[in-house]
Amino acid sequence: MDIDCLPFRKTGYFSKFICDYIEGDKKLRPFYNHFPDITGFKNQLKEKSEHFPSVNRSILSKSLSEQYNGFDTTELTLENISLLKDEKTFTIVTGHQLNLFTGPLYFLYKIISTINLSEQLKNEFPEYHFVPVYWMATEDHDFDEINYFNFQGRKILWNREASGAVGHLKTEGLEEVFKTFANALGNSKNANTLKALFKSAYLEHGNLTDATRYLANSLFGEYGLVIVDGDDKALKKLLIPYAKKDILEQKAFNAVSDTSEKIQEISSDYGIQVNPREINYFYLIDGIRERIIAQDGTYFVNDTKISFSKEALLEELETYPERFSPNVIARPLYQEVILPNLCYIGGGGEIAYWLELKTAFEGMEVPFPILLLRNSALVVTEKQSGKLERMGLSTEDLFLKQNSLINKKIREISNIDIDFSPQKKLLEEQFKEMYVLAEKTDKSFLGAVKAQEVKQKKGLDHLEKRLLKAQKKKLREHVIRLTDIQNELFPGQSLQERNLNFSELYLEYGAELIPYLIENLVPLSKSFTILTKK
Repeated sequence: MDIDCLPFRKTGYFSKFICDYIEGDKKLRPFYNHFPDITGFKNQLKEKSEHFPSVNRSILSKSLSEQYNGFDTTELTLENISLLKDEKTFTIVTGHQLNLFTGPLYFLYKIISTINLSEQLKNEFPEYHFVPVYWMATEDHDFDEINYFNFQGRKILWNREASGAVGHLKTEGLEEVFKTFANALGNSKNANTLKALFKSAYLEHGNLTDATRYLANSLFGEYGLVIVDGDDKALKKLLIPYAKKDILEQKAFNAVSDTSEKIQEISSDYGIQVNPREINYFYLIDGIRERIIAQDGTYFVNDTKISFSKEALLEELETYPERFSPNVIARPLYQEVILPNLCYIGGGGEIAYWLELKTAFEGMEVPFPILLLRNSALVVTEKQSGKLERMGLSTEDLFLKQNSLINKKIREISNIDIDFSPQKKLLEEQFKEMYVLAEKTDKSFLGAVKAQEVKQKKGLDHLEKRLLKAQKKKLREHVIRLTDIQNELFPGQSLQERNLNFSELYLEYGAELIPYLIENLVPLSKSFTILTKK
C-alpha cells in the first residue's frame, strides 16, 4: 500500500480562500481564533475551559443518554457520553446532513477526521479527554439534497413528497429503494453485509433521525463516536438567551454582514458562502420549517398564517424552545453553546462560511472554535493501481483536466515531437530583426510587423493542434484507456469523494475499509491524500 500527498492548491479542486486559510495567509488572521495546530489547540483548551458552564455538561450528558435509548451502544460511546460531565473533557465535532445511506464518500472522511484528531490530542494532552462527535443536521428541510446516493454510475433515489425537518420524516417507501439497491449490489459476502446494514437502518427504524443514528453508530460506534441530535428541547433551552439576542437585537446579522464585506475587500476571489438574515431562526412545527420575519412589530412565520406579537414570541420561545430552529448562521453558535467543543471539522464550503462568523460569536460572548478542513482522499484499488502503472501515470497526472492529461500523455508516447515551442521561439527571434528594421526605416510599419507575427504564431498553434488531433486519432486506444481510468477515479470529472457512496469501496475492501482509512488519514496533515493498494 502506497500513501502519497498533494498540496490542496495543486489538486485544482479547492478554492483560493480555503487554500490561503490552511496555508496560514496573514490576510485571513482576523477571521479565526486559533490556527489548527498543536499550539492552537493548547490555547483553545484554556479558553474553552474558562468559558463553558459545568451545568451545560450535565444537561448534555443526560440528553445524549436519552437520545441513545433503544440503541445498541458500544461501551466506548457510553463512556464518552458519561465523560462529557467531566470538566477535563472536550469535543471535536463534524456535522452532516442525513443523506440516504451516508450520501457521498466524504461523510466517512469527516467522521474519521474527528476520531483521529481526538486520538492525536489525547496523546498530546493526556490529562484531558477528547470525544469525537457527529452532529446530525436533523432540522434541515432540503429533502432534495439528501434523498439519493450514487452507486456505480446510477442514482439510487427515494422519490416522495416531503416538507419540514428531514429528521422527522417517516421511513415509509424505502422498501422500494432497498429492492433497487439490493439488485444492483449482487450477492457477494460484502454485498450481503451492505444489504443487511441498509435494511436494519432504514426498514427497522421509524424516522430518518433514528435510521441515521443507527447507521453511523454501526459504522463508527467501536471508535467511541457520539452522535448528537440538536432537535432536543432540553438542549434548546440553553439556546434561549442567544436566540433572543438574534431575534430582538439582530446581533448576528450586523456582525456577519460586516465580516462578509471585509472578506470581499481582501480579494474578489473570496466568494461569500452564506448571507445572514435579520432573524436567523425558523419556526419548526407539524411538518413546517419556515423563516421568522419581523414586520412593524409583529413576527410572522413565512408562508403560513402564524404570527406573534413580541411578547407572545418571547413566551413561545421560553415555553417551546424546540420550535425555534437555527439556520446556517445560528446553528454553529448553538453547537458551541451546548458542547465543550474545541474544533469544527468541515469541507471547504463549510469552513468558508464559518470564517464569516467570528465577530458574531464575539458579540454573543461564546468562544470561537478552531476550524479544520476535513481529510480528503483518493482511494485507488489494486486493479486501478495496475492500470496506472502500465500507463505510466503519476499522482499529479491524475489531477490534470482531462484534455490536458490526454495532450500531455500523447506528447510523451508519440514518435513525433508535437511541440512547436522551438519554432515559436525561432519565429520571435526573426521578428525581432524585423522590428529593428521597421524602427530604422518607417515606424508606421511596426503595426504591420506585429500583425504578421501574431498571424504566423496562430498558424503554428493551428498546425500543432491539428497534429495533436491526428495523433490522438492514431493512438485512439490509448486515449480511451486513459480517459476510462481517469473517469473511474474522478467520476463526472470531479473528486471521487464528492460522487461515490462508500458502498462501492466496501464491495472491494469489506470490513477493512474503515480501519484502512483510519490508519492512513492524518487530520492535521493539511494535504490531499492518495491511498493506493498494491
